[in-house]
Amino acid sequence: MERTILNTIRALDTSDGAGVRLKRALGYNPMVRLDPFLMLDAFSSENPDDYIAGFPAHPHRGFETVTYLVEGHMRHRDHLGNEGDLKQGGVQWMTAGRGIIHEEMPQQQDGLLRGFQLWINLPAAEKMKPAGYRDIGDTEMPRLDLASGGQVKAIAGEVTLAGHVLTAPVKGGATDPLYLDVVLRPQETLEVPISRGYGSMLYVFEGELQVAGETVQCDHLATLTDGDAVTVQAGKDGARLLVLAGKPLGEPIAQYGPFVMNTQEEINQALSDYREGNLTAEPSLL
Repeated sequence: MERTILNTIRALDTSDGAGVRLKRALGYNPMVRLDPFLMLDAFSSENPDDYIAGFPAHPHRGFETVTYLVEGHMRHRDHLGNEGDLKQGGVQWMTAGRGIIHEEMPQQQDGLLRGFQLWINLPAAEKMKPAGYRDIGDTEMPRLDLASGGQVKAIAGEVTLAGHVLTAPVKGGATDPLYLDVVLRPQETLEVPISRGYGSMLYVFEGELQVAGETVQCDHLATLTDGDAVTVQAGKDGARLLVLAGKPLGEPIAQYGPFVMNTQEEINQALSDYREGNLTAEPSLL
């Protein structure tokens, strides 16, 4: 059964970190989520004033963050002593777990900085596991060149497209996420299989898209109905989009800023731990 559009959401202009300008497609309304996803931010600017201040040291607990840099150069540092050089096309996959303190800072003084940050929830049983971090370079992620000239890049998960299996470096886990960067030429069509029962969404960041006769414009997020696959068709100028899907956790969510737990008591504990310097299991090396 084909998936169709359930809702279309326009990404809202906002800022985060030390004033980085961005568009928030998911997460600005805590009542609107797509289990297991919590937030999706898109940033894109050639004006250094929009990004140069970056994201200085800040905490997280209870979920994963996935930073995908389409263009530009950033650096990650965290309390564990991890340092990551995020360059064009690369991904940083961070598991906050019990607690992490990190910073993400631009390593360029001018030029285009463009990318996304996705927050993926962790199940209750994993929210207090040790923090972790992984760098994934652009060339580590498989691609498929489509017959009509488009291309699919697999950031997470495994998918079969036109008889070809793409297996990304990150696969499985409690939410089994699928994360694709899809470029389509004008009027090009692509069918993407998605496991039945998984929450799924599309985010268009170039051109526009048709799904079952409905248009998804640039800078818009479309959540999808359940089904086995979604068929997308690019508009007259082509399209570029993210395809995101994951296994729902079906658990209660309590959130306060960078802390995502299951109960308000756990949020209160996270705040207390942070104030008292006990958020992380290790002393900070930042």
